[in-house]
Amino acid sequence: MLRIALLSLCSLVVFPAAAKDVEGTQVPDTVTSDGKTLRLIGAGIRTKWMFSVYVGALYAEKPTYNAANLIKSEQVKRMDLHLLRDVTKDKIIESIREGFEKQSKDQMPALQARLDQLAAAVPDLKKGDLLSLTYVPDKGVVVGGAAKETVIPGKDFADALFSVWLGPDPVDSDLKRKLLGG
Repeated sequence: MLRIALLSLCSLVVFPAAAKDVEGTQVPDTVTSDGKTLRLIGAGIRTKWMFSVYVGALYAEKPTYNAANLIKSEQVKRMDLHLLRDVTKDKIIESIREGFEKQSKDQMPALQARLDQLAAAVPDLKKGDLLSLTYVPDKGVVVGGAAKETVIPGKDFADALFSVWLGPDPVDSDLKRKLLGG
């Protein structure tokens, strides 16, 4: 009888979600967005000029290791940037803009106003801050974390944004490989 009571009590205990350690940064295995549980596909470090800038973590409702399929998919998906150093808003936006121009150059006229909207939402980021970029179907990209929560409409914008990290010519090919579970 006591054993059954103890087992029942243990089933009520909530254990924290497991986390992946990426060079000292704890990246949760699951996150919740828009009422959906998203599972970690992969995580890695974004480096620029030999400096570690952030740990990127990629999540999706229905994880896939195929970048093109993930970008095109109509599901809740999220890219978290866990800052490893202080980075000005201008540097973050410049890097994202470069990614947009590399991946979606022909679409830039249609994307520019929404890229400006993203720039307005992102503050200067400090070491330890989180910038969260979540695509929610029929809603758009929800910018959150340390940023002022903003919704940027359009699947085309979301595709261009996720292509910054997952497209054929990503901002960091090693990070892309790790985001896709490599």
